[in-house]
Amino acid sequence: MGARLLLASAAPALAVIAGVLVMATQPSTPASAAATFHAAVPAPSLAPAPAKAPVAPAADSAFVIKRILPIEGAIKYGEWHWDETGAPAGPIVITVDLDARVLSVFRDGYEIGATAVLLGTEDTPTPLGVFPITEKDKDHVSNIYTGAPMPYMQRLTNDGITLHGSEVAKGYASHGCVGMPDDFAAKLFAVTKLGDKVYITRGKQAAMGDDLVGA
Repeated sequence: MGARLLLASAAPALAVIAGVLVMATQPSTPASAAATFHAAVPAPSLAPAPAKAPVAPAADSAFVIKRILPIEGAIKYGEWHWDETGAPAGPIVITVDLDARVLSVFRDGYEIGATAVLLGTEDTPTPLGVFPITEKDKDHVSNIYTGAPMPYMQRLTNDGITLHGSEVAKGYASHGCVGMPDDFAAKLFAVTKLGDKVYITRGKQAAMGDDLVGA
């Protein structure tokens, strides 16, 4: 299955995410669930090839995409999918594509969950990068935003960026956190452990056989 594409619109709205949302302009429908990484095709080189080209290390098979959930169409805000059928035990990798506004969960390379998410705004953006989960708290209450509930919180940064449950609807935004429906957040919370990695990228897409965590 190929990468899933973003369907965009620009309808601003004012609402509250976990009691602390800000005005944001967001696409009406996030992309349908997909891995968020692909390898760019390099431009052809004009220089002669070396006699012995370096051999790239083989990707760890645990992080190669072996299955993408068969989701038709785009995921609407508030919609989520979860199916662990046939997915073996193995390491968890979470990907978030800021352009597609989709979070995907992989176990041993098998996508087991996908959801539309809320993200930050230009003023308080969701950061790009690779973030290990450093703290988990099922009943977390924000100590930054006047006691706003953040159920199934999983901390990514020391300055307050987390994964957590939220109402997910068109026009809502966060202060940089990745918000997802509470029921999905509960399932994600149950399968992760401290140290599991969250890869947050912008517009990177991948297909079957690609390396989830490769460049």
